[in-house]
Amino acid sequence: MRNVPTIALNNGVTMPQLGFGVWQVPDDEVAAAISTALEAGYRSFDTAAAYGNEEGTGRALAASGLPREELFVTTKLRSSEQGYDAALRALDASLDRLGLDQLDLYLVHWPPEADAYEETWRAFEKIYADGRARAIGVSNFQPTHLNRLIDLGGTVPAVNQIELHPWLQQSVPRAFQSDHGIVTEAWSPLGQGGGLLKEPKLAELAERHGRTVAQIVLRWSLQLGNVVIPKSVTPARIRENIGVFDFELSAEDMAAIGALNTDTRLGANPDSVNWVS
Repeated sequence: MRNVPTIALNNGVTMPQLGFGVWQVPDDEVAAAISTALEAGYRSFDTAAAYGNEEGTGRALAASGLPREELFVTTKLRSSEQGYDAALRALDASLDRLGLDQLDLYLVHWPPEADAYEETWRAFEKIYADGRARAIGVSNFQPTHLNRLIDLGGTVPAVNQIELHPWLQQSVPRAFQSDHGIVTEAWSPLGQGGGLLKEPKLAELAERHGRTVAQIVLRWSLQLGNVVIPKSVTPARIRENIGVFDFELSAEDMAAIGALNTDTRLGANPDSVNWVS
């Protein structure tokens, strides 16, 4: 097992700083990818009800034979299942598909409609109080969305999972989350494997360090203090993505990557999206 560091959440639960994402991996293909990831040393796995692959994820983790306490499993609530009773039912269904009694982290996948904030978060607080999730958090929330939850006066989310990569560095949300003890988790940390990985400056840094561009980008995000969840179905890349703990980027390297920010989103904008699935 690779020596993946952990990050302490605001309730004392620790999670691996690097995990494995399964977005867009079909249910009948996810087991092979997870099996390779487990062999490579990953122990944290991120799925969602909306991904349609919770069953395959659960089967793969069960087949590993690893003790449950060695695994960190995250899934997310569908936008169409916001609200108190609906969220509780959704958790039951996700746990059933995953074959688990407890999640390590349960996230609200996208900001709710205005009238659903309190009801959905009350359900999440009950889930946490009942021990059915070791931690609760959100995904794709802007500071304005987080303030709505914080203003309820209850549990502060442990994690906010947001799109984050060198083209979208999210300095304002990261600072806000740090001030409130909320861990930032980066989805699409490699920019979905597109043009970002062809950036000349990243190629230059990769050559200098004897690494791949993907490894440089992941190392940058880790050194910022983020949790990262790269996704791949290619065995060589799955192994490559976890091989980032035996080198460091200098302050100059970090600044050079910092200069690449263009606030370019590759996914949906949380301020305008209205998911119904």
